[in-house]
Amino acid sequence: MKRIAIDMDEVMADTVATHLEWYNRDYHDNLHLTDLHGTTLIQLRPERIREIESYYDKENFFRELKVIEHSQEVIRELSQFYEIFITTAAMEVPASFKAKYEWLLEHFSFLDQMNFVFCGNKSVIHADYLIDDNVKQLDRFRGQGILYTASHNIFETGYVRVNNWHEVREFFVDKERLLDGMDIEREVK
Repeated sequence: MKRIAIDMDEVMADTVATHLEWYNRDYHDNLHLTDLHGTTLIQLRPERIREIESYYDKENFFRELKVIEHSQEVIRELSQFYEIFITTAAMEVPASFKAKYEWLLEHFSFLDQMNFVFCGNKSVIHADYLIDDNVKQLDRFRGQGILYTASHNIFETGYVRVNNWHEVREFFVDKERLLDGMDIEREVK
């Protein structure tokens, strides 16, 4: 069975929307998601870098993230055909471990928790595919990288890209049909 490694933040969990919502609330700003196209909140408001990064240290921040639309249903479907690993670069924010683990148990309870991988550099992940919003992680990965569109990466090129979970489903369903077709051909010969 082939393996798919899936990043959490900005792929399964809507980190940017929550971050922006909290920032606007606390600092009376009025930034919108469209303001973040091709950039980050820190790049837009460098004078508030300490305040912006402080949200990651709040225990409830990662616990309260919204689930990205259709990720649950598509991952559940894919788990019937692929071995699924959730691979999050939690080493970048050590305070997030417990909250991310609890979030996964709540929203993706159908997955094997032994396949939750909290790491830093994802080059250590042995999988056939990696779905991630971070091109740095895709560049290090040895299998097929798939860039999940997020506001900060919209101008990145040179990667297989998916814009939403429906496109993820299409990508892997097509792969599954291709593999099934190859098996049928082998049986005929």
